[in-house]
Amino acid sequence: MSDRTTILLVHGAWHGAWCWGPVRERLEAKGWDVVAIDLPTVHAADKAELGMADDAAAVAEAIASIEGGVTVVAHSYGGVPTTQGALDPSVHHIVYIAAFALDEGETLLASVGGVEPDWWHIEGPLATAGDESHPPRELFFGDLDPAQAAWASAQLASQSARAFREPLTRVAWRDTPSTYVITEQDAIFPVVAQEALAARSGSEAHRLATSHSPFLSQPDAVVDIIERAARV
Repeated sequence: MSDRTTILLVHGAWHGAWCWGPVRERLEAKGWDVVAIDLPTVHAADKAELGMADDAAAVAEAIASIEGGVTVVAHSYGGVPTTQGALDPSVHHIVYIAAFALDEGETLLASVGGVEPDWWHIEGPLATAGDESHPPRELFFGDLDPAQAAWASAQLASQSARAFREPLTRVAWRDTPSTYVITEQDAIFPVVAQEALAARSGSEAHRLATSHSPFLSQPDAVVDIIERAARV
């Protein structure tokens, strides 16, 4: 359809393309072309050796493989490699969902205060999220029903810690329109920080009364926002 871009979905830290399932199903049912990628710092066999630049290269490669215009949707950490990698002129719009829309020279680690939060667990080159004191269902999935939250928590994987320490060298939101979805019941990403990133990036802000994972808890609302951004 000439008035529609292809939608590229980029997951956050410890997640995978699986997390977009409800959103992808709804978009495809409405006739949208959708691509969801697995970032290499979470899913590659050699992920311990990789960093944010490798994820950014994966985003750029996915964009280059799509014919026509692209709308990139990025969640949380996924906003970092998207900001670095979504520089192709074919990118029509970026939708940041509770995402780190950082600036040149910034890192995710510095943006959270320069010290790993106590729910990050660094073991050598890899990081995992959550423990008995900080269950993933409370960190990421607080507004899902228990069964859905347990399923999603079981899908989380380790990630290269290097990805959180590599600085951005390029910034896509300077030249590309963007939307920012603020998650108002987020247990790990303060609303005031999301508001500041949305304002600095010049994004059109939307607010959802959800946890850090609205693509699972309120997929219809997320689809509505993506559709508005993705139309040419």
